[in-house]
Amino acid sequence: MSRRPFPRRRLHPHRLGQPAPGPPGRPLLVTADELLLDDLLRLGAAAGVACEVAHDAASARAAWVAAPLVIAGADLLDDLVRAAPSRRPGVVLVGQDLDDASIWERAVSIGAEAVVFLPDAESWIVDRLADAAEATGPDAVVVGVVGGRGGAGASVLATALSLAGARAGLRTMLVDADPLGGGIDLVLGSEDTRGLRWPELVGSRGRVNGTALQEALPHVEDLVVLSWDRGDALSIPAEAMRAVLAASRRSCDLVVVDLPRRVDAAAEEVLAACRTTLLVVPAEVRATASAARVATLVSLLTADLRVVVRGPAPSGLGAEVVAEALGLPLAGDVRAEPGLSETLERGEPPTRGGRGPLAAFCSTFLTTLLPTQEAA
Repeated sequence: MSRRPFPRRRLHPHRLGQPAPGPPGRPLLVTADELLLDDLLRLGAAAGVACEVAHDAASARAAWVAAPLVIAGADLLDDLVRAAPSRRPGVVLVGQDLDDASIWERAVSIGAEAVVFLPDAESWIVDRLADAAEATGPDAVVVGVVGGRGGAGASVLATALSLAGARAGLRTMLVDADPLGGGIDLVLGSEDTRGLRWPELVGSRGRVNGTALQEALPHVEDLVVLSWDRGDALSIPAEAMRAVLAASRRSCDLVVVDLPRRVDAAAEEVLAACRTTLLVVPAEVRATASAARVATLVSLLTADLRVVVRGPAPSGLGAEVVAEALGLPLAGDVRAEPGLSETLERGEPPTRGGRGPLAAFCSTFLTTLLPTQEAA
């Protein structure tokens, strides 16, 4: 099978019309208590985060506003109150005395959003430090795609939608959540691209570093892809999906997930996180009947389920009729695209060049879904 490389494209900046952000600053630790500082540095190491340290309120001023997170010790609380640093979100105070009732009022004086005590809050602080180190903006928008029947074209639509996101300059990740689907990397023609696949990630639990995950996965130009290999793994534990999805949402702008028609525990995790789920239905009577059963289940698990009707329509069945029969809003219809099957068989990704009915639908849908983004 001939495989031609995916064409290199000049993409728009990270946020359309805006410059790509630089790396986030380091969290700031403000304390003169050596024992507390040792504890906080240890927690920073557990989070994989290097921290700035200020030993007094005066030296904290330089990094106070720019730091993604400020953790201050109660030993310097009175000094900080007198210094009156600028109000900002993301200030945490680590208390020393559980019986000190005045600490809450003084914490408000420096704009602290939380007062915590060690060792009880160690896990919470580790998570906050890791979140601060990765923080680059709001969580990604998650879009699920599921077929109304087998062979409906859900994998092709999910791939095309993710490619449209990458062309628009969005940090985009395509996730294959269907272990029986053959591997979405085949749709992209990237099965030989190096990087982790699901079998190496099914043991993931707890927090996964989003930046490290992005670097470890296969890339098709600027699109990050998590697919299956040709091995024997047949399921994704819910805990692994939860961890990977959370990391992806922190490190991307758009996450597109190709879902199985058999809704398992991992798919439930995705559906709960989706802003919108697209149900792909060929314009056929039997396909509509099959899709009704899928819609009944999926609609219980996701907030917004819409129909995408794919042509051709052998009997002239209209997209509006299909959507009405399913009792769901119509996201759009995609006309038959000559040569698409041959393109996929050659190992070329769909919507090559960003033209055709499928590419047009994806571009319009993303503009509707993300109205604050400019069209590419």
